[in-house]
Amino acid sequence: MTGYIIKRGWFAALLTAVAVLGLIFYDNVSYTITVPVLIVLLCIGGVMMAINARQAQVERQSLRLSQLAGHFSRRFMGNSTVSVFALIDTLFGLENEQVWEWARGAEMTRRVFDSWAEHFAERVEADLRGRRFTSFLQTHINELWAINNYYYEFIEQFSEIAQRYEVPRETVERYHKFAEEYNLFVENFRDAINELKTIARTQLEAPSVKTARELAAS
Repeated sequence: MTGYIIKRGWFAALLTAVAVLGLIFYDNVSYTITVPVLIVLLCIGGVMMAINARQAQVERQSLRLSQLAGHFSRRFMGNSTVSVFALIDTLFGLENEQVWEWARGAEMTRRVFDSWAEHFAERVEADLRGRRFTSFLQTHINELWAINNYYYEFIEQFSEIAQRYEVPRETVERYHKFAEEYNLFVENFRDAINELKTIARTQLEAPSVKTARELAAS
């Protein structure tokens, strides 16, 4: 409690002290001196409050970004069944060599992509623990956008194949479940981008994070 008062309440205590001293030494110190001093202190306090408020927003945004990065890595990468790569694996059941070739290429890319997403989530968490979020917030959100944008390309390619060829109904159902959860992630990511715009400059636009489209009924 004492630490909180020292950190948060020192400015109010300073203003009170100046005002009290001005009353005590009224005969010796004119209000033409104490009033301007109080005004200057109020201005300084306003600036400091604005800085602290922005810092708190940056910290909240960094925590949210860390949660988004961790969620993406756990739910949509690695060995997760809720992953576009898990859906791509089902395409090996189709009797089409071109589809097989594409699926094999996606599997090779997956290994590098897994490592990228995992290490990114770890770096964001480490920077959050080290309170380096002010320096790296924009860098991290840009990188998450790049990771997700690259990931979305596989979603688009898979959905095109699923529309062109007859895939098992189970695969279609799994895709719809995946799309539902992925689109919820997209909504949260879009919200994070919009909130970031209120505290920092960024060229990212929320609509640039695209949702997974539904597969048309065959």
